[in-house]
Amino acid sequence: MHAELERVIALQQLDTKAAQARKQLADAPEREQAFDERLSTAKERVAGAKAKLAANQEARRAIEKEVAVHQGRLSKYRDQAMAVKTNQEYHAIQHEMSHAQGEIKKYEDQILERMVEADDLTATIKSAEAALAAEQKTIEAERTRLKAEDAETRKSLDALGAERARIVDGIDKRVLAIYDTAYARRHDIAVAEARDGICTICHVRLRPQVFNDVRRNDAIVQCDSCQRILYFVPAPAPQPS
Repeated sequence: MHAELERVIALQQLDTKAAQARKQLADAPEREQAFDERLSTAKERVAGAKAKLAANQEARRAIEKEVAVHQGRLSKYRDQAMAVKTNQEYHAIQHEMSHAQGEIKKYEDQILERMVEADDLTATIKSAEAALAAEQKTIEAERTRLKAEDAETRKSLDALGAERARIVDGIDKRVLAIYDTAYARRHDIAVAEARDGICTICHVRLRPQVFNDVRRNDAIVQCDSCQRILYFVPAPAPQPS
């Protein structure tokens, strides 16, 4: 393979690795935002369950007040029943007492419902708090791991930069200019494999003579369509049986 072609292929590989490394570092704020959103969701579940429990307790207190009102009325009616003088008055008091007892029973059933609901909500709160604690632990571990990965990525960028400088120093300036132009214009991909007569990046069919030139790998040949530098990977030699 032509020496300049080997160098630009190596340069593309280095630039691709460096671009991936820079993207990883650039994605750090987005990752942090994702962590924050996960924690926020877990905290909202806890807060939501606690709010429901608070509403349950408030509703229960309101019902207990109603019970107390009707218990007071029932007590008053019992006192009045001791002083009635006619059957008509007695039956009227009995009717009021029966109504008060019915209301007390109705509200006590509602209190029981709230108590059962409160037990469920308490269990939900415990589960949500446990999930929150687990999420916090998981995210902290992920943050620690990613921080270490980012540190290694920065080191690798330094190494890639040094290696790139070494390769660039050995490339013909005309060839480097071709590479740099294609890299800047073609989404950071300046070198492409040609396969089956097609540029594998822009997917445009090459002229037969151009593809034949590329197959030899002995010169810098550009794609007529995208201007990327082309190279050819020969098929592996058949293994002896």
